[in-house]
Amino acid sequence: MAGCTSETVHNIFQSMEYGPAACSSTATAQAWLDHHSRSLGLFIDGRFVLPADGRTRPFADSKGGIVCSTACAAEDDVSQCAASAVKGHKAWGALSCYQRAKVLLRSSSALGQHGLCVSELCELCEASCAPSSLVRLLQYYSSWAQLRDTLIANWTPLGVVAVVSSDDCSLYSLMLKVLPALAMGNSLIVVPGQSSAPPVLLLAHLFMGAGLPAGALNVLTGSGMQLSAKVAENASVSYVSYSGNKPDAVLLCKVTAGMGVPVSVSLNIGARCPFIIFESADIDSAVDVVIEAAFKKKREVHWVLCVQESVLDSVVARLGHRMAGMKCVALQSVGDRSLVDAAVQGAQQQGATLVQSCAAPPSSAQYPPTVLCGAAPSSPFVVDPSPGPLLPLMTFRSYTEAVALGNHSPHGQAASIWTEDLTLALETAKSLSVGSVWVNSHSVCDPCLPVSGHKDSGTCTDGGQQGLYQFLRPSSSSHAPLPRSSPVCMDYLKFGTTASPPIIPEDSDPASAPKVYLQFVGGKACKSVSGCSVAVQSLGGGGVLAHCPDGGRKDVRNAVEAAVKVQPGWMKKSPSARAQFLYSLAKGLEAKRRDIAVSINVQTGLSMDEADKEVELSIARLSDWAAYCDKVQGGTPPLPQSGSALSLPEALGVVGIILPDNSPLLSMVTLLGAAIGNGNAVIMVPSEENPLPALAFIQVLQSSDLPAGLVNIISGSRDQMTVALANHSVIKAIWYWGSAEGCQYLQHTCTSPMKTLHLSCPKEDGGNDWTHPSILEDMWRSAVQWKSVWIPTA
Repeated sequence: MAGCTSETVHNIFQSMEYGPAACSSTATAQAWLDHHSRSLGLFIDGRFVLPADGRTRPFADSKGGIVCSTACAAEDDVSQCAASAVKGHKAWGALSCYQRAKVLLRSSSALGQHGLCVSELCELCEASCAPSSLVRLLQYYSSWAQLRDTLIANWTPLGVVAVVSSDDCSLYSLMLKVLPALAMGNSLIVVPGQSSAPPVLLLAHLFMGAGLPAGALNVLTGSGMQLSAKVAENASVSYVSYSGNKPDAVLLCKVTAGMGVPVSVSLNIGARCPFIIFESADIDSAVDVVIEAAFKKKREVHWVLCVQESVLDSVVARLGHRMAGMKCVALQSVGDRSLVDAAVQGAQQQGATLVQSCAAPPSSAQYPPTVLCGAAPSSPFVVDPSPGPLLPLMTFRSYTEAVALGNHSPHGQAASIWTEDLTLALETAKSLSVGSVWVNSHSVCDPCLPVSGHKDSGTCTDGGQQGLYQFLRPSSSSHAPLPRSSPVCMDYLKFGTTASPPIIPEDSDPASAPKVYLQFVGGKACKSVSGCSVAVQSLGGGGVLAHCPDGGRKDVRNAVEAAVKVQPGWMKKSPSARAQFLYSLAKGLEAKRRDIAVSINVQTGLSMDEADKEVELSIARLSDWAAYCDKVQGGTPPLPQSGSALSLPEALGVVGIILPDNSPLLSMVTLLGAAIGNGNAVIMVPSEENPLPALAFIQVLQSSDLPAGLVNIISGSRDQMTVALANHSVIKAIWYWGSAEGCQYLQHTCTSPMKTLHLSCPKEDGGNDWTHPSILEDMWRSAVQWKSVWIPTA
């Protein structure tokens, strides 16, 4: 019989070797490349065009063979592309939801028809992505295009959106941003990484043939983040969404700081992810899967194996048996070999033992699959993984230690849990600070589930209905976008270092002396650590109204320490319990409404009736947030494959809030309620111009039963406090209302670790309408991150 083998079934099961790989052909993709003379241009206004200056760069595969050349876009190309995108947005937006859905469904059919070409081109470019996955994306988002105005009413598309990826980003991760942006009615400028550029150009060509209006999808290729910065600088671009590695994300955030364009990032490359095996796991299946995940040629993440001590010997024995005879894995470059050798040598010096499939070749761009047993969480090869097929193995004794090991990483992308105990799996999944948890599986994905990058793994949500909102804005004018501008030339090291003006003693009647206010840290009213105060001037500068503390870095440090202690427990409280706390806070504000109204009247010059009305609105707003607590929750979306999944909203952690000048009380309780209602702890900085209402609110907090440290209020210089919040590594998000320079500073600085930013420049964009109800949903979504939990049933 043709293709028969002398191996018996018994021998195959004894050796457990993989069968021979199927021979692959790339004839269809090669023919498509030949049709384009192996030189791919830019895709602008529905057609391939040559770059303005004619520059191209070759694209080589891992073996050094030239696959094709891609164009390098120049500034004139960016301008032409932006003009095309504006025109495309008008045409695409003019279609009804049904018509846009129909175009995306036709694109799905076109992709199915030409799936072989797409698959082969992805294989050539080493940007592996199954056409079936792309078809699933198109089908899912075509339904959202159909239902946008029905299920997401009162939201409107942003306009022209730039989607950027790094060279090592997968095609699937890129399209997970492209397709929802299109479905919501935006036009796109896509700047793909080099490996995904040819498949993206092919997909753009296919979509255009399916009826997508010219200009709705444009593709620019070129020199990485420099090109992306030029695209973001164009005034037509409303939003930039990035997917890829951390270094490129940091560069993009820094070069776009001050341009007035929001940038969100999904860091799905290079993260350190735990693979946890409990004693109740199916050891054989777990070992098979971890070998498959850890030792494949092109990995997006670095796995760290965590094994319960009681089954360590069994796991190591099975690893050794399963790895025996495995071939060496090709490294990305010859230079990676020295890094791998150094990591292995350092691990052995620290007492780690090796489990290898074979001896390492003397010197080449290959290395055998290697397990580093006996790793410690602080080991350099665990903290900073090297390239290559290395798998650190750590042990734990209990569930608590497993969670501690799993969370011992600056990243929060994903985790794989192996156990037959469903209760243990769900408890571990809830305790891990990651965006995706796979139970008895790994690397499963579907667009129906929202996933957020926790910790340093991103600042936005992709997938599900929640992932659509990054490409939409409220239809009302409750929150104006940042004004487009050119970056200000500023010294980031000197920002926020200007000292507050000194308070000079004056002869005055003690009865009319300015009132002295305290700040609120760790549940106690106190002075600033420095002991200094700042004078609060009366309206028009006619005199001193009060003295308030001049807080600084040490006050923020103390507040964060208090917040970190209380936030995990507060997050675990049920939504209904948090609602009762908010109702209690509203009741306390009602009891102090006269004092608070007086502070608003004295500070802002509003009449007592107007001040009392703001207090009344603030009481109602706290009650609104209490009602919201148990209304917006996750769920169990239907999956196309067998199994179950959960989507869970989670608190961000500690949120820093720089409060606006207008509506000082209403704006404060609006932001406070959104944050703590979702389980976050807050550090609030009152308006530098109108701090008294926020400081007067401290008496409401003192009389409430909120946990000490959950809400902290620190007064002082806005710029100085901005610097202190931006440079604290524990703070996950900053909501800022202030100057254009402050916005630019935050965009430039909040990159290590990544912080979620919500920025507003009231003097430029007019600020928020705090009475408008749409601000509730907007801020509520800003206060959560999402987690998906996958549970197979077969």
